[in-house]
Amino acid sequence: MFARITTLALALALVMGFGILPPGEARAAVDDFQIRFPQGVDLTNFSNSWHAPRSGGRRHKGTDLMAPKHSEVYAAADGVVLRVVTSRNAGRYVAIAHAGGWETYYMHLNNDIPGTNNGKAPWFITVADGIYEGAEVKAGQLLGWVGDSGNAEGGSSHTHFEIHRNGRAVNPYPYLTAAVELALHPLPLSVVAPVYIR
Repeated sequence: MFARITTLALALALVMGFGILPPGEARAAVDDFQIRFPQGVDLTNFSNSWHAPRSGGRRHKGTDLMAPKHSEVYAAADGVVLRVVTSRNAGRYVAIAHAGGWETYYMHLNNDIPGTNNGKAPWFITVADGIYEGAEVKAGQLLGWVGDSGNAEGGSSHTHFEIHRNGRAVNPYPYLTAAVELALHPLPLSVVAPVYIR
């Protein structure tokens, strides 16, 4: 109930401040963390796979945002880039620190030259200009492009998206579904700002 009230309150504040928000520009709140959907809503499919079994006895700590390779990936909230690195499992990825102890991770970013699956792309085909460790980013800013790097190589292209709070992973699915709902169904001004007659 609290999350629903918080989401509605944020939606009201956003719409009152900026008018009706266009799709993809809306933000959503679950608890006290607000996000913008980190990919094109119309290009992305996802489901709740939190803690689903993975190879090596691991559990899934994120949500896979399935989208065509080279689709754009955006910052979910304002913050500072913590890491732009590559690792065996995550592949090429970006991590962002946000206020209040929140962090977001964008994994399996593109490592292929367009038209290939060679894993030899230069980094400017992985991350956008201006994305480097220490850079300040805004919600909705282009970070990079969807890929299949790391242990996703050879599988379907997607962004493995994680949310952490104070160093612990939390299920991103409710945050993502709230962001999609608000992006697809922004509240009209007549609902948000009724006229009071005295």
